Formats: sequence, structure tokens, C-alpha cells
Amino acid sequence: MKPTPFEQLGGAERVKALVETFYDVMSEQEPALAQLHSCDPDGKVARTPRERFALFLIGWLGGPEDYVLQHGHPRLRMRHGRVGVNIAMRDAWVRCMNAAMEKHAITGDVRTFLDARFAEVADFLRNTDG
Repeated sequence: MKPTPFEQLGGAERVKALVETFYDVMSEQEPALAQLHSCDPDGKVARTPRERFALFLIGWLGGPEDYVLQHGHPRLRMRHGRVGVNIAMRDAWVRCMNAAMEKHAITGDVRTFLDARFAEVADFLRNTDG
């Protein structure tokens, strides 16, 4: 049986580290995107969004479904509906995730899979033109 992306990445701690890097990159390089989240006084995305996204991503990648158990179905479009997601925001999100994957040296088949899936999901969340 082929390992899940969760297993290919190395489990929960590696996924959590990827999420931390993702939000650090967002805070440093995409402040307009970061400000859509709760931020600490230094402008860095706060703990709660980081923890929630890590929990979601672990399950989405094939790991434990703790996000669903704690928060229910992700309903990504509904949860992001309060924010106008346009092409620029989508692209900024993808840039942050690509930078995080680069910093964690994610390569090979799992990188190819993640590049495609993250781009699909980011585009799916667009809810406004432009």
C-alpha cells in the first residue's frame, strides 16, 4: 500500500513544522494576507489559526482526523466566505506554501502531489473576480 502524503512528509510533527513555517513566511512576506488572521502584537499570525490549520492539514493529508472530530466538516468555502478571495490572495497563499515547502526540502512525488492539490484548493476558495 502506498504511503499517504502525511506519512511521506514524516507525520504530525513535520506537518506542524510546515504550518509554522507557512505562517512565518506569510507574516514576513505577505502582510495583507497575514492580517486576515488573528495576529499577535508583532504582526505574526497568532497560535490559534496555526494550530487549527495544522490539525486540518494533518487530516487532509491522510493522518488522524482530529480536526473533524473537534470542529466538524471543514466546509472550506463557507469558512473562507467572510473574506473576498481573489487571484492575488490565492497567489499569495500559494507563494507562502511553496516557500514553506522549499524551506522544509519537500521534494519528489509528495511535492508534485502537494503543488497540484494546494493550487487546486487555493483556486477553489476564490470567491471574487480579480
